[in-house]
Amino acid sequence: MRRGEHLDDRVPDLEATVESYFGAVTGTEERDGNDLFVVEEPENPVFDRILAGAAEYGSKKDRLVVHFEERPAEEVIAAGEADAAEEAVSLKNEFLLEATGRDAKSRRESLKRAVEDDAPDY
Repeated sequence: MRRGEHLDDRVPDLEATVESYFGAVTGTEERDGNDLFVVEEPENPVFDRILAGAAEYGSKKDRLVVHFEERPAEEVIAAGEADAAEEAVSLKNEFLLEATGRDAKSRRESLKRAVEDDAPDY
């Protein structure tokens, strides 16, 4: 998210947003002190399970936490679900774009900068 933006502003009802992209939320699960929504049976057959929610960081902005558990690519291809795999990539990218306001390229660049910033000086 950009400076001044908050997750609640971008996605006021995170549970409904998760359901619209991935399927019915079946409960919550605690991870590192944060309650995340659980989708046990996602609509897209590529996903086995999805966790998504907001993580609180004290005085900092909340951050989106998402964990996608996916079937192995070989299994998806063997089952003839290549179209579902393409849709799964689109669903993840569209969800993250809506929640963060950043596309895949922008997220990749941020990760590269974060890794470069953490690199040791020799």
